[in-house]
Amino acid sequence: MKYNYEYNVNYQEVDGAKKIRLFNLENYILEVAGLVADELGFGIAKLHPMGLTWILTRVSLEMYELPTHCQNLRFETWIESNAHMLSTRDFRIYSNDQLIGICKSVWAVLDLEKREIVNLFDDPMFEGSVDGEVLNLQRMRMTTIPEPTGVAAHKIVYSDIDYNGHCNSCRYLQAMTDAYLPDYYGKRVRVDINYMKEVTLGEELQTLYLVTPEGVQYQQKNQHGETSCSAKITIQ
Repeated sequence: MKYNYEYNVNYQEVDGAKKIRLFNLENYILEVAGLVADELGFGIAKLHPMGLTWILTRVSLEMYELPTHCQNLRFETWIESNAHMLSTRDFRIYSNDQLIGICKSVWAVLDLEKREIVNLFDDPMFEGSVDGEVLNLQRMRMTTIPEPTGVAAHKIVYSDIDYNGHCNSCRYLQAMTDAYLPDYYGKRVRVDINYMKEVTLGEELQTLYLVTPEGVQYQQKNQHGETSCSAKITIQ
């Protein structure tokens, strides 16, 4: 089954080029995924009282064009699969019925006390929720950055923290684009993000970036030197 949600891009969500910021666009994807999960009966409203929550583990987003302020967006979404402790949710993004982007996201259920991923997909509440259509958007391989072009530090503050008690998924991408923003205006842009280790209030997040002919690669490390998040912005 497919679900559709519509929004108008707000003025505060666009940048100086009057195009929606990538992390604001990601925020819409997270919101739509949450609304569908709630509608199907296994969203945050259901899981939080059980000491559980949804977390985003991977996202691949390809935009053929970026919308501007007041522009209408329609997100068509469905669940591709619930298997191997992961839920794959796909999106098509339209503006005025014209396809302007696609997205594949992968989610997991986190035990809030143990901070471990758990498998709930045998629970009856997930029955009948899978549409099954496979979106043709292949996962991009990530690598470490031995010699970065530059490094930027960001301390995790109050406004970065979400209801799960850790840094909001969109804030990682915001820190990346604050550190280095490639020129993707007027071009097809793809964003691939892998979330690996959570960071919490007061921690320092280091963003390493490597500028390449294809765009820019990012690697974010926590205060222990572990990779917390890795990403690529590819210009096509």
